[in-house]
Amino acid sequence: VIDHPKYQESKRIAIFLSMPDEVQTEEIINDIFKQGKECFIPRYKPQSNHMDMLKLSSAEDISSLALTSWNILQPSDDDSAREEALAGGGLDLIFMPGLGFDKKGNRLGRGKGYYDTYLERCMKHPRGKPYTIALAFREQICESVPVTENDVPIDEILYEDC
Repeated sequence: VIDHPKYQESKRIAIFLSMPDEVQTEEIINDIFKQGKECFIPRYKPQSNHMDMLKLSSAEDISSLALTSWNILQPSDDDSAREEALAGGGLDLIFMPGLGFDKKGNRLGRGKGYYDTYLERCMKHPRGKPYTIALAFREQICESVPVTENDVPIDEILYEDC
């Protein structure tokens, strides 16, 4: 990931805080700060499909985040001091989680449509849609993944031995 050309050229990067069953992102987050890039993480709004990408000030900033009912760390709802990526300069790159992927760029998420809805919002930003890379385990690559017209294909899937 760290040697990937799209990662190297990106300055504003959104990345998920990994759950135990996902590709672990801690080292990537540490490298984002080490290289002086800007790091944004998701804040999901319950009972909706709305998600914002909010800026972290440092890797250590993660320890100040609240744990949601889904066991995900994220900025609290009343945290209005953080920059939202689309309110500022947009994003260059989004690292995306998922449950399953196919080689056509289709992604099976957790069913709420947060990332698809966010990518639709990105397309309306002057900077346009950021490059999207899914981080996956080899076992998550499927022959095909069911999609709907609202699903936005991802640009690339990175997994071991891909």
